Amino acid sequence: MLCRTLVVAVLAASVCAFPRSGSITSSDVINQIISEGYPAELHQVTTADGYILGVHRIPYGKDGPSEGRRPVVFVMHGLMGASSNFIFLGKENGIAYNLADAGYDVWMGNARGNVFSRQHITLDPDHSQQKYDFFDFSWEEIATIDVPTMVDYALSVSGQQTLHYVGHSQGGTSFLVLNSMKPEYNEKFVSAHLLAGVGYMNNFPNSELRAAALMTTVLYSLARGIGLVEIRTLDDISIAGGILGRSGAGYSRIDYCMGDIAYKEYCNMLGLNRIMGDTDMDGLGVGGASLKQFAHYGQNIRDKVFRRWDFGILSNNRVYGSRNPPAYDLSRINVPITMHYTVSDELLNEQDVLAMARDLPKAEARKIARKTFSHVDFIQAADVRELVTNYMIYRLNRVERTLAGIE
Repeated sequence: MLCRTLVVAVLAASVCAFPRSGSITSSDVINQIISEGYPAELHQVTTADGYILGVHRIPYGKDGPSEGRRPVVFVMHGLMGASSNFIFLGKENGIAYNLADAGYDVWMGNARGNVFSRQHITLDPDHSQQKYDFFDFSWEEIATIDVPTMVDYALSVSGQQTLHYVGHSQGGTSFLVLNSMKPEYNEKFVSAHLLAGVGYMNNFPNSELRAAALMTTVLYSLARGIGLVEIRTLDDISIAGGILGRSGAGYSRIDYCMGDIAYKEYCNMLGLNRIMGDTDMDGLGVGGASLKQFAHYGQNIRDKVFRRWDFGILSNNRVYGSRNPPAYDLSRINVPITMHYTVSDELLNEQDVLAMARDLPKAEARKIARKTFSHVDFIQAADVRELVTNYMIYRLNRVERTLAGIE
């Protein structure tokens, strides 16, 4: 029981706000998009290390295909998120729909391990031993393997040479890590819009999670020792008509965040009920994630840095050739970036956003006009179109007109 209780801090140290899970499949996403009057496609892309990723596409808007080139926008979700995040608000306010109606070919990625990318050519994520290898990844692997694999695929299928990028939370992290570690990808992005993109941690705003992060490394080891390697979703738990139907009184969906009611105390201590208590988002879907993604954020919060995974001094010397992990060098990123942020974000401080904007060669920080706008509001708020998406489309259109020599 001691190990079970201690594990919680490593999770709380790096948890990002995310919405409730619903029982959702790739077919559900496709059917939902079609029901809104849009075309929809599901593509499966296999990474070099064997993960099979689901990618959803809306190739054009409700008015039908247009003549000529349709610029590509690649959209990437945050921690515990999924492509379904960007259609949750429906055809009027959903970011993916708005982009498609504005004339863009919209591709929505899914990171390894989430509900739409929980497959591998050899590893079984539900196997008692193979799960350790399957979930042995952080957001660095998502950034340096998953995102470029999906981006290259989208460019190949669409016949384009470049695209625009939109990333929420960890989707922003992925963009920063990819283009700092693989600067050749700078040439493939025309522009980027990071919606509460998490990077620098010098001023992490949540004091409770900041305190918990001090024990991240040891608690992550304890978690793996008792078999906890995945933060799960209702989609992965066979309880429909089962546990909840027979004896689920008093339990909420979030009580099953570890995939087992026996770990209910973790879910409560993680603060997930508090984080999610003001949302009603059963249709949005929680994607699931590796515990190591949470722990990597925890390390960065603890050390007030934005750097690679910390293996410990001895292993760091072997892997990196230095005592400490290397920091991600944002000066290597020359893509024009707009960093959208809010002053009410409990997971990203304004000063850290401004510091990143200063260190990025071509970046500007844009404060959301509503002071109460939250971290998760970028994908759930009814006024996101007014406060974020319309401006983003305006900027994308300006870039496209410049490329076409119109302005």
